Amino acid sequence: MRNYLNISQSKDLENKKEKILYRLLEIFPGFLSWGTLISAILLSAFAPVVVAIFIILFDLYWLLKVSYLAFHQVVSFLQMKKNLKINWLEKLTEVKNWKEIYHLIILPVFKEKKEIVEESLKAILDSKYPKDKMLVVLATEERAGQEIQKTAKEIEKKFKNQFLKFLVTTHPKNLPGEVAGKGSNVAWAIKTAKEKIIEPLKIAVENIIVSDFDADTKPEPQYFACLTFHFLTVPEPQRSSYQPIPIYNNNIWQAPAFSRVVATSGTFWQMMQQERPELLVTYSSHSMPFKILEDVGYPKNVVSDDSRIFWKSYLFYDGDYRVIPLYYPVSMDAVLTKNLPQTIISQYKQQRRWAWGAENIPYLLFSFLKNRKISFLEKLRRSIDILDGFWSWSTSSLLIFFLGWLPLILGGEKFNITLLSYNLPRLVSNLMTLAMGGMIISAALSFKILPSKPKNSNFFKNFSMIFQWLLLPITLIFFGALPALDAQTRLMLGKHLGFWATEKVRKYDE
Repeated sequence: MRNYLNISQSKDLENKKEKILYRLLEIFPGFLSWGTLISAILLSAFAPVVVAIFIILFDLYWLLKVSYLAFHQVVSFLQMKKNLKINWLEKLTEVKNWKEIYHLIILPVFKEKKEIVEESLKAILDSKYPKDKMLVVLATEERAGQEIQKTAKEIEKKFKNQFLKFLVTTHPKNLPGEVAGKGSNVAWAIKTAKEKIIEPLKIAVENIIVSDFDADTKPEPQYFACLTFHFLTVPEPQRSSYQPIPIYNNNIWQAPAFSRVVATSGTFWQMMQQERPELLVTYSSHSMPFKILEDVGYPKNVVSDDSRIFWKSYLFYDGDYRVIPLYYPVSMDAVLTKNLPQTIISQYKQQRRWAWGAENIPYLLFSFLKNRKISFLEKLRRSIDILDGFWSWSTSSLLIFFLGWLPLILGGEKFNITLLSYNLPRLVSNLMTLAMGGMIISAALSFKILPSKPKNSNFFKNFSMIFQWLLLPITLIFFGALPALDAQTRLMLGKHLGFWATEKVRKYDE
């Protein structure tokens, strides 16, 4: 029995030694991040030369990393543009048995407005793929109240005859062993869809691909054809998830500048990750074979369900599991609420929820100790990658923008009269100026993925689209490092974060 696959936190364990070990692993990410920042401050006062050398080496490392990622960003962007021009449905006609593949599309909703959900369903309906092969589930929550049930019935009436099957599910509230949120809702929807659609239609589970979309996800017209083609042509389709590129464009012209920068930065990070499939983990809207969900079970007791389903599958299959990059976009919403202050708060909370993915660090490290079939080198590679990712998220921007000054401020007169002290600001400034090349590339590419400008767009909005990237240092700190530190600190203190649903608005209320 591999009960460790279903752990959500240390209290799930009965063995006292294992519980202590898991608790220490929960502390470790926050300890590593805070240890780095506190050490930087203390050493700047007591060993400024050491810190100065570290700053130079760290900034040089960051320059090389930015250059490496910028290259992958451009290559991924070009591949995405190429894939958008391909008639994937036509390519499918050359693949044997493609008409046997069905798509189960799950749209979990909480309190999203009717118009937002209908836009997503309209995009699915406009897909260049046979609708008699599509099974759509609108997954609602009982805890959202009666209003969403009324909305779901209206939507069902409008779309129920447009697909092979259209099902509305209602996830009961307060079920034992669950975290209220998207993961538990999706798990319930999958279970109900099997009972009410798949078994009555007698569809072989090996022929079903599940797309777990957010309520605001709008796939490009050839998405399902592209997905099916990859599913039928990759070496191990039943041991793979399939990841599109999320582009937060649905409301990009209405969103404030800082929200656009955060959203576009997230898009470009996912583009870079597509070019590194050996490190790719499922994120947000993604697709996977139904057979995997039969074997593994969709996680319903965690907040970061989109990444946890990957790690759970990876461990269940003893490392024989991967994510296939599709280099194909789906459009989603940037953070936007009813007014600017609420949008700022909402943006922070969304980033903190994403950063709560750090809960996968203790899960993965503990599971590696239990799993004897995955090689040591593979465990080491995966461990370093996940630790580096969350450590960099919470510390890099603070180290880059503040650490360079600390030795000069705290190092004392003895250090400040040295040649190293004199040259440190210039050297750091030059390295960071070179690193800005990555920002320039991102700014240039951001215009390539912008949707058409609304008719009522004014000059100031056009102007801000150009200069919004000057906000990048601020967004990296206030919507990057700080929410990541917040999440890791909560994990370190055992104050587990619940699922927070981001409000979705397409324009400010008048």
